[in-house]
Amino acid sequence: MTSTLLKQIAASALLLVLSSAAAQAQKTYDSGASDTAIKVGQTVPLSGPASAYAVIGKTQAAYMKMINDQGGVNGRKVELIQYDDAYSPPKTVEQTRRLVESDEVLLTFQIIGTAPNVAVQKYLNARKIPQLFAATGAARFTDPKNFPWTMGFNPSYLVEGRIYAQYLLKNHPNAKIGVLYQNDDLGKDYLAGLKAGLGDKAKMIVAETSYEITEPTIDSQILRLKDAGADVLFSATTPKQAAQAIKKVAEIGWKPLHIIDINASSLSAVLKPAGLDNSKGVVSVGYVKDAADPEWKDDPGMKRYLAFMAKYYPDGDKDSNLNVYGYITAQLLVQVLKQCGDDLTRDNVMRQAASLKNVELDLTLPGISVTTTPTDYRVNKQFQMVQFDGQRWQKLGDIVTDEAKE
Repeated sequence: MTSTLLKQIAASALLLVLSSAAAQAQKTYDSGASDTAIKVGQTVPLSGPASAYAVIGKTQAAYMKMINDQGGVNGRKVELIQYDDAYSPPKTVEQTRRLVESDEVLLTFQIIGTAPNVAVQKYLNARKIPQLFAATGAARFTDPKNFPWTMGFNPSYLVEGRIYAQYLLKNHPNAKIGVLYQNDDLGKDYLAGLKAGLGDKAKMIVAETSYEITEPTIDSQILRLKDAGADVLFSATTPKQAAQAIKKVAEIGWKPLHIIDINASSLSAVLKPAGLDNSKGVVSVGYVKDAADPEWKDDPGMKRYLAFMAKYYPDGDKDSNLNVYGYITAQLLVQVLKQCGDDLTRDNVMRQAASLKNVELDLTLPGISVTTTPTDYRVNKQFQMVQFDGQRWQKLGDIVTDEAKE
């Protein structure tokens, strides 16, 4: 009996060891991941000309604090490492190298800005480090054939430009368009999308002028477009210059239909600084719920967002669409990490990011969801035309889905 019992105990012990070893073998990690933590890195313009975007990083950090308080992702805490790059590409390169080579992050997430992301795209792809949900809509960040380790988050600037062209052709077919654009991939993609959407009507563009992100004002550019006889102003800009444009247009008594891109549609960062009265009538596109709009007061997703802001980011402006943006991007990152399970390799991070199926986020508009494939890295392909009424954005027409391939 004793011998039999000992054999049974030994067999049970061996089975336990083998089971434990098998379970451990199913866990696969690259640098930056372990049984207890997942390291994620990003650069944020905490200072510099695009510092209005700093709140995005603050919201994302607060969201990860909430997730960690809830037990993390699949039992692992998310360690979000943030460095200031001041929206300066050379500094982005320096800080991204630090994240990869010193901090050894599993992936980069939401590096903010077109030029900063361009500066590190080839480096990250050469090192096979995910450049996940880059905060830019330039077409080069949704190009899995040439940059398989890069996936942008923002609606494509090319697509958005085409949407504005469709709107103008339908509602203002005789418009004389003046274009103010940032002299980088952001501005150039918007301009290219607008021209592509106008097609043989591209002659509606009577003037176009660019600016550098470091220029203190864009006053001379606005005067140039007015003098060209434009009655539609398309500002393909970031927040600071959008606010300047709105304010200058009002100051000189110019009354064009003013279209601003989605990156510059923040109530708190653009419209309020420019003046709500000055901003009345401005047109843009949206894909998220407006936290300031009472329409959403009973919405479950909005309630979760507001509870999050109250507890984890009480100093933040809950009505800011930049904070809404930070929330939904962080929520989508957590979704990808959840799908990774115990296979926390960089290959699997990209595989899961490229296999999202009808993912609904708390603050995207009803009817809008996220679907990606290995050949279509566009996260946001659906839009709602909107116009500012002096207090909030109002919907224009139905949700538009862009079916075209980049």
